[in-house]
Amino acid sequence: MKSIVVTGASSGIGQATAELFLENGWRVGLLARSADKLNALAAQHENAVALPADVTDEASMSAAFDAFGHLDVLFNNAGIFGVAGTIDEVPLESFRDVVNVNLVGMFISAQLAFARFRAQDPQGGRIINNGSISAHVPRDKSISYTSTKHAVTGMTRTLSLDGRAFNIACGQIDIGNARTPMVAEQIERALADGRTPDPSMDVANAASTVLHMANLPLEANVQFVTVMATTMPYIGRG
Repeated sequence: MKSIVVTGASSGIGQATAELFLENGWRVGLLARSADKLNALAAQHENAVALPADVTDEASMSAAFDAFGHLDVLFNNAGIFGVAGTIDEVPLESFRDVVNVNLVGMFISAQLAFARFRAQDPQGGRIINNGSISAHVPRDKSISYTSTKHAVTGMTRTLSLDGRAFNIACGQIDIGNARTPMVAEQIERALADGRTPDPSMDVANAASTVLHMANLPLEANVQFVTVMATTMPYIGRG
């Protein structure tokens, strides 16, 4: 049975992805801070393992990975948006929080997975980082989130290069407006500002793309993929 750890598994893209992998017979490590939500989800699936942990806490993350055991894939998904505003409106503490979750948390998760893939027999595994369309072009008032997602792209490229010697693949999924609580907040902000919200898509489309990436043999890799609401203003957005 193949195994995957999904960070940020208690809601949104993470939860939808975890549920799809469980439906497809994978053993799934549900990792997030919300123990109650994870336990409730794990109770519904024999192959689900609740792993309550904060992605920014190295000790709790290490314990979670040790508790899960053998690993084939990491979906490095956990992330937050932070305070929306122009740079002079964003408190430094909010920026630091976003960097800590979206970048440091992803580093810790990838570091633990990489080390496990390198040490296990047979050697190898796959890391799938959740980037964003913001990793290519920003939306307004998103400086904290966008900055970290550009950094995630650099992490993906470096992990891909460094993983070659150890049969470790790394790819990135950039998602545009999957209907999650985070996107719901963006829709509310647009409406409050008198703007028409961007089109959105069912979160299942993101989850099925991650499943496709994970099911590839390690000799093949989706390096970067964008899945988005068809009519959203991505091409040409500045």
